[in-house]
Amino acid sequence: MTLESIAAIAYALASSVAIVFELALTAGAPWGEYAMGGAYPGRLPARIRVATGVQALLLCGFAAAVLSAAGLAFPAIAQAAPWLIWVAVGLSAVSLVLNSITNSRMERRIWAPVAAVMLASSLIVALA
Repeated sequence: MTLESIAAIAYALASSVAIVFELALTAGAPWGEYAMGGAYPGRLPARIRVATGVQALLLCGFAAAVLSAAGLAFPAIAQAAPWLIWVAVGLSAVSLVLNSITNSRMERRIWAPVAAVMLASSLIVALA
């Protein structure tokens, strides 16, 4: 297995953790202190829960794009939009910054490392 493949799988696994978390928030899990800078402790307001659902969908799309760029799945994505891997890299970088500077200590402890894995792994795939 190549480094690119391992990195793509790492990205997909890290994304899966974030997707499950976002879907749980969308469903009303009382984990607000672990998201959105801890601005909404407990259950998130309905409008914010809609946003977490959208984030889960976007994460699914980017995981598919990274797997495609690595040649592991969904070849049509990389053929149609080879630049999409760079969007995943950029958004992973933004996520790392935001999760590192958030006021929520718990969010920093959990999500900054996940974002770091997503950034490093997507960058490896993009540069391969």
